[in-house]
Amino acid sequence: MYNLDVLEQIKKDAIANHIPILMDETLDEILDILKEEKPKQILEIGTAIGYSASQFAITIPDVHIDTIELDEERANQAKENIKNVGTESQITIYQGDAMEILPTINKQYDIIYIDANKGKYPIYLQEAIRLSKVGTIILADNILYKGYVLGDYNKHKQRTAVRHLREYIIETMTNKRLETEILKIGDGLSITRVIS
Repeated sequence: MYNLDVLEQIKKDAIANHIPILMDETLDEILDILKEEKPKQILEIGTAIGYSASQFAITIPDVHIDTIELDEERANQAKENIKNVGTESQITIYQGDAMEILPTINKQYDIIYIDANKGKYPIYLQEAIRLSKVGTIILADNILYKGYVLGDYNKHKQRTAVRHLREYIIETMTNKRLETEILKIGDGLSITRVIS
């Protein structure tokens, strides 16, 4: 059985310690997609402390999730959290740089969820397309990045992230293999379906 009290505590701890986790509104949207699609295989780029992966696992009890986390401390915390929630049999954590790990993966996923380094989103997208089949849904969180992506934001501090998120959006909108909608919920959620 899953321990939902532990999951709630993970959320509280994340908020208290300023660890970025899925916003409720975005989470609800993604869980609705999972319930509709009933995925067997999910890839998550950006584990953080295991909150989203556990949410996905609880929602679809026969799903398997591969999740990648760069930060060793967070990956270890995620392992502990996932164990305590009771989702460890459904989740495999890869600790390391997604840029190095993704090219070594050779399987197809039903859902791919991207929530990691914003400056690398276009590269993650290319890997996600490679790991997709027709019907795969690629989700990208924080795609509007505090509203900067749609505005004329050009300050030095976030310029690279904003530029790469814009590139991601353009690619998903112009690539004939993909169909994309962007929801203005949370910090923006891009929903891309592979259609050919």
